[in-house]
Amino acid sequence: MKRRPFLLAILTCLLCFFSCQKDNDLTPTVEPPTANSSIIESFRITNNPNGVAPLTALLQLETNQEVVIQMRVIGLNGAASDVIRDFSEVGTSFRLPVIGLYPEHNNQVELTFFNGSGTKIGSETISIQTTRLIADLPQISIDKYNTDATTPGWNLVNYFGHNGNIFPQRPFMFDEFGDIRWYFDFSRHPNLNNLFFDNGMNRLQNGNFIFGDKNANTIYELNLMGEFVNQWNLVGYGFHHTVIEKQDGNLLITVNDLSKETVEDVIIELGRQTKSVTNTWDLNESLDNGRTTWDSDITDIQKDWFHANSLYHDPQDNTILVSGRTQGVVKLTETNEVIWMLAPHKDWEQNGNGEDLTSFLLQPIDANDQPITDPQVLNGTTNHPDFEWAWYQHAAIYLPNGNLLLFDNGENRNYSQAEKYSRAVEYEIDDTNKTIKQVWTYGKERGASAYSRIVSRVEYHESTDNVLFTPGAILFEGQNYGKVIEIDRQSDEVVFEATITPPQANFNITFHNVQRMPLFGN
Repeated sequence: MKRRPFLLAILTCLLCFFSCQKDNDLTPTVEPPTANSSIIESFRITNNPNGVAPLTALLQLETNQEVVIQMRVIGLNGAASDVIRDFSEVGTSFRLPVIGLYPEHNNQVELTFFNGSGTKIGSETISIQTTRLIADLPQISIDKYNTDATTPGWNLVNYFGHNGNIFPQRPFMFDEFGDIRWYFDFSRHPNLNNLFFDNGMNRLQNGNFIFGDKNANTIYELNLMGEFVNQWNLVGYGFHHTVIEKQDGNLLITVNDLSKETVEDVIIELGRQTKSVTNTWDLNESLDNGRTTWDSDITDIQKDWFHANSLYHDPQDNTILVSGRTQGVVKLTETNEVIWMLAPHKDWEQNGNGEDLTSFLLQPIDANDQPITDPQVLNGTTNHPDFEWAWYQHAAIYLPNGNLLLFDNGENRNYSQAEKYSRAVEYEIDDTNKTIKQVWTYGKERGASAYSRIVSRVEYHESTDNVLFTPGAILFEGQNYGKVIEIDRQSDEVVFEATITPPQANFNITFHNVQRMPLFGN
């Protein structure tokens, strides 16, 4: 009987040890490799050093001579799955971030050493063991992958799925082979364990990520290692949907003005350094907040009459594009003046400043550049063979050719639920003559199997002339999933397709959007 406390203590210690192993909390110092190594003096590996990025590690390294280091995380699918990073500094003491590890795997990380003149002087491989993925992350299947035509990069998924715990959101990246090799898990973070990031994260020019928390009304900047770099607390405003960076570094944010009765209808510009508001776009002034033509599942359409869901800044003329889910897309000057509105023509009257908004409506033209005059097409009750309006759209952006690309969700298309399809659609818009011409579209042919009535995104990749079409809230034949579909814009061929299936979707949402990007920057 006297041995029980002693045995219990040993058992408790063992349990604590294995628990630490499971959670990547150990930070062991490891003796240098012995095989063919004459450069490494010592190293230390810290898994998940900032507590929110489980597939990262910090490698602290001492060498016995000055070197420059190249790091390669050896992939499981050949050279195309390797992660290679060159570190430019010369020295004998290093703190190297390791990013792109595989979960539940004894990762092999190769270090190649060069002297100051660039001559290779040796190499060594170390091992980093990781734990399994958290249960909230999804299954990913690669349905098509044309290696010669796909835009290089990893897929950042602003994920909403879960395995019973709705919060917090868990963004992740998967490579072209469908392996998740980076993610944030904020479940233990003291401030972000209830994160609701809405549209999710966007990449900054410096390679870091920026996103807002709707629950805390705060904007955060984090690097790939999960280290907090900066934050901006919104005073008098509530965050929703998105924050993007202008070329000058300032931030554009969709907000609720807490002094107003309406919501999701104000844009602010926040000084990056000063953290103060430098400009405001109040859509109650520039648009008609009494127009509620589009039916919606929004409980109080009079209060949430616009529902701003995306922003785009055009540095060419310092204008912004704002997508309003229940109104359309509007182009605004820096001083909140309307340039044009992309929407069916039904029921537009005066804005809050007393201007006649019908003069800003875009006139559709057909393939022969002739005006489409059918009132039913103009008002949106029917489609023209050459033209369709976008319905409940997201992610309006400009292409390098000056055309507009957006995700046409298609909810309540033509004021009906009869046809369910979503599209990527490209429009040619003449700002001066207020005309709009549909020049390319994809998605209608996929029907309900790629239909997402909410969320979702399109993006364009100039290097390949491909469009990424990512419907994120598909409910088809009783199954929730999201799609990543990459299309060759010239041939309409699908060159990459992945299906993301969560354990459970959040309000039928698998993800808000997916963005293709290099691991270490734009």
